[in-house]
Amino acid sequence: MSEQGRVVWITGASSGIGEALALACAARGDCVVLSARRGDELARVLARCAQPERHLIVRLDLAQPADFAAAVAQVLARYGRIDMLLNNAGLSQRSLARETDLTVDKRLIEVNYLGTVALTKAVLPVMLKQGSGHLVAVTSLVGKFGTPMRSSYAAAKHALHGFFDSLRAELWRDGIRVTLVCPGFIKTNLPLVALTANGSPQGRMDQAQANGIEPADCARRILAGLDAGKEEFAVAGLREKLGLYIKRFAPGLFRRIIRNARVT
Repeated sequence: MSEQGRVVWITGASSGIGEALALACAARGDCVVLSARRGDELARVLARCAQPERHLIVRLDLAQPADFAAAVAQVLARYGRIDMLLNNAGLSQRSLARETDLTVDKRLIEVNYLGTVALTKAVLPVMLKQGSGHLVAVTSLVGKFGTPMRSSYAAAKHALHGFFDSLRAELWRDGIRVTLVCPGFIKTNLPLVALTANGSPQGRMDQAQANGIEPADCARRILAGLDAGKEEFAVAGLREKLGLYIKRFAPGLFRRIIRNARVT
């Protein structure tokens, strides 16, 4: 491992936070496994990485867990180990709960929660055999509190917190670390493909997202938090972080604030 560097598998690596993480990890000397659905975009990101010949593209759709065993085998055939799984891929939402078709709710849970859990379970035996590894879930601040227009997105992110908190409590003797990362508004194109009430993409940028943290800065903060051994941390602006404290210490006040919060 010292000769080839860590093997870091990143989902959602074709854009946004995942792309920034891939570039940052490659620059640090890691061997990066880039996964997403769009092979052409993964090829674009790979070409931007330092020493692209050291990295691997594994196309992956989180809604197709039957493919995960073969994906794990592909990574092991190339590198022989997996040191970190950075679960970053997912879909967002922009619709009121009362208007959202149940198929959209199911899609958000299927991809954001069940897909992440399934890939984690596919990789976990590898890390248990190694006696080491790091499982990371990039969730969201709405994994800590719900907001308007994000009902099932928030539900899926809350579920990830429950799963990975439990998993951490199970794995502490096995040399495997578990970390939850909670981004706030990051300047990515996620709103463009966010699901609306009928499942169609929103197709426009949110002002809050457009004014968010740059993906490269987000990736730098994420890697710094992981290096520091944090088990859970937020990457967000001051106002968003303040929301966490208000929710915890003044929940009644938070409920009144969030009713009128600008979330698009």
